[in-house]
Amino acid sequence: MKKTLNWLFDYPNLKLYQYDSAFKFSLDSILLAEFANIRKNENKILDLCTGNGVIPTILAWKTNKNIVGIELQKEIYDLAVLSLQVNKLEDKIKYICDDVKNINKYYEEESFDVVLCNPPYYPYHSGSNVNKSQLKKVARHEIFIDLKTILEIASKMLHSKGHFYLVHIPERLDEILYLAHQYRLTAKEIQIIYSKEQENATIVLINFMKDGKFGVKIRPSININGLETYQNIFRRDE
Repeated sequence: MKKTLNWLFDYPNLKLYQYDSAFKFSLDSILLAEFANIRKNENKILDLCTGNGVIPTILAWKTNKNIVGIELQKEIYDLAVLSLQVNKLEDKIKYICDDVKNINKYYEEESFDVVLCNPPYYPYHSGSNVNKSQLKKVARHEIFIDLKTILEIASKMLHSKGHFYLVHIPERLDEILYLAHQYRLTAKEIQIIYSKEQENATIVLINFMKDGKFGVKIRPSININGLETYQNIFRRDE
């Protein structure tokens, strides 16, 4: 597969390696990196299903934190490592090539202040009509990990009062909130994203707190159609 080195949208001097025909990062990852409100006292960050490293790269550009990304697919992990080197971020980011379910081989539970994830969105059924590319199939469908397991792992790796940031599809929002509650994750912010007017929402971003009190803020919806930049589109009072 042919690799290309592309500028990361409008982030100054940031570049990412991608495969022309098999795997390219999505806007969802950029939105999740922007949505994450990393606080001064939050120093250890874990990105599950990191792909080619979009989220760690943006967070390393925005903050001075210790960031770990874990990615199952070796071909995509290799892209993340190449991007790490070209952006000279080796002192901020570490990548692991392994199944997310094995993260406890590398770190003890409650080791992180912040966990993020842009996971596979769609349940997988054998014989269903899914993309023929194995890289895309694994990235988009719950073949090796499902929503429940992602939430369970995120909770285990977070210390109490730590934050978990998730991007997903709105049609699974009720399922997400139901399962999250089982793993001590309380929704504190929900951000709805639209790509076209007069159409249903396309993306939902959620900020959970482990062992947080009930009370969720539904942020003003955002239509991303025609935006020239995604930087700082999530305005916060705090």
